[in-house]
Amino acid sequence: MFSILRAFRIGAALALFGLATFTFAADDDAKKQDAEKQADWIEMFNGKDLAGWVAEGVVEFQDKDDRIKPVWSVQNGLLRCDGKGFGFLRFETEVDDFTFHLEFRLGKDCNSGIGIRHLKYDLSKSTATRPSYSGYEIQLLDDSEKEASKNSTASLYRYVAPTANTVKPAGEWNSINIECIGPKIRVTLNGKLVQDVDQSQIEEIRNKPLKGFVSVQNHGKQIEFKNLKLKKIKSQ
Repeated sequence: MFSILRAFRIGAALALFGLATFTFAADDDAKKQDAEKQADWIEMFNGKDLAGWVAEGVVEFQDKDDRIKPVWSVQNGLLRCDGKGFGFLRFETEVDDFTFHLEFRLGKDCNSGIGIRHLKYDLSKSTATRPSYSGYEIQLLDDSEKEASKNSTASLYRYVAPTANTVKPAGEWNSINIECIGPKIRVTLNGKLVQDVDQSQIEEIRNKPLKGFVSVQNHGKQIEFKNLKLKKIKSQ
């Protein structure tokens, strides 16, 4: 009887050991997969300076004390636009298929945007090289609770309205993901899919480029950004 009980206890211990080993292995696999997913992302902003970015258009402004200050700066680990005039902060690398993630906090009455698949901005050829003409601008406005339109937050500015306006009021953080694969563009704002567009099916935009730069916009009002990252998607 003692031998049978002892054998049972040993068997149970071995079974528990096997289960624990399996659990640890599963945890290790999950951690490895998470690490691999994270490795796919390019961290675009280091929280210290503007390395990897190019300021275009108006790059300085004069404050109320007549001091000359940069439009774009890093403050408390955040990318901040605090200027006047018009221009863009462009990431230095062109991309074709990608997911672009960032978080933004609008100032009161802010008008800003996110440029995708566009040319370099040339002040001497202002209109033609703006992202909203040479590629796309994802509109960002202090327009919480207003009706969605071709000019509202998360619109493909002037071309396609979002299905809903889910932007939060000025002073609150928003999260946005923009995915571009071939002619298909998907925009998710604060967890809701608000754009799911195939540009090849829309006459007005069917010839827009499928490759270009990404950027954030200065349109004369204060806005802050954080957690900017990009995942390049390999063509199938």
